[in-house]
Amino acid sequence: MIRGKFITLEGGEGVGKTTNLAFIKSCLQQYKVTVALTREPGGTELAEKIRQLLLNKEGETITEQAELLMIFAARAQHIKHVIEPALAQGNWVLCDRFTDATYAYQGGGRNISKFTIEWLENLVQGNLKPDLTILLDAPIEIGLARAKARANLDRFEAEKTIFFEQVRQSYLSQAAQYPERIKLINANQPLAHVQKELAEILETFFQ
Repeated sequence: MIRGKFITLEGGEGVGKTTNLAFIKSCLQQYKVTVALTREPGGTELAEKIRQLLLNKEGETITEQAELLMIFAARAQHIKHVIEPALAQGNWVLCDRFTDATYAYQGGGRNISKFTIEWLENLVQGNLKPDLTILLDAPIEIGLARAKARANLDRFEAEKTIFFEQVRQSYLSQAAQYPERIKLINANQPLAHVQKELAEILETFFQ
């Protein structure tokens, strides 16, 4: 059986990931592939519980190191029970954020060493990496305004502006470092334009 492909969608707060995940899934299905849609942190019962702890603003303060380890604990469960089985069955996996987000949020935002993240990445993932990553990018003030307009802010969304600036710069640095895998899209344009670019990226990926 031919192994499925692993596609991830990345971006900061308020860049339109939720809307465009559904669009990407519909595009992939036009190519007659079975798509498993999932997210990080999350994807399994235990990983979703860890997600709730990570997003909760109340209670005990979570240290940067504990946050990083919780994310990789959730990722280990996700890979073992969802991602790898789906890929092995020939299904395609479309994931809302993955390890690029860890380099952006915990590396860029929390200033955790890249080498620490790399060590955990190798331990938890082995050779597993996305085949294609789409990065939606928008100015910080626009993304945060969208995030604040839709609901109460979670623990990450409530961070200071400098945190999100560091996250964005980390994402952009990754896109520059891995241009073959990470495809950058300006999310600060009309949705129709964003989705036209998404469709073109996917069409090229299938060729």
